[in-house]
Amino acid sequence: MFNTGSLLTLLMAAMLALSLPSAAFGQSKEQAARDAARQYDAKVLSVKEQKQGQDTVYVIKLLTKDGVVKTVRVTKRR
Repeated sequence: MFNTGSLLTLLMAAMLALSLPSAAFGQSKEQAARDAARQYDAKVLSVKEQKQGQDTVYVIKLLTKDGVVKTVRVTKRR
């Protein structure tokens, strides 16, 4: 069935995917902001759209419950 090496690789890949902000998978600006706020248990302060080469990146500023302003960058899915 599975050997230890492939099972460990599969487990590590799943952990990496789960550790990414859900917004990292890209969507609308509003959805990316909601997902980022949920991921970091924070309020959205602002969302700006920027171009980086051929990619569109959302720059989302969040205010955490600890009063820290956090900036999250999310690449829009094409």
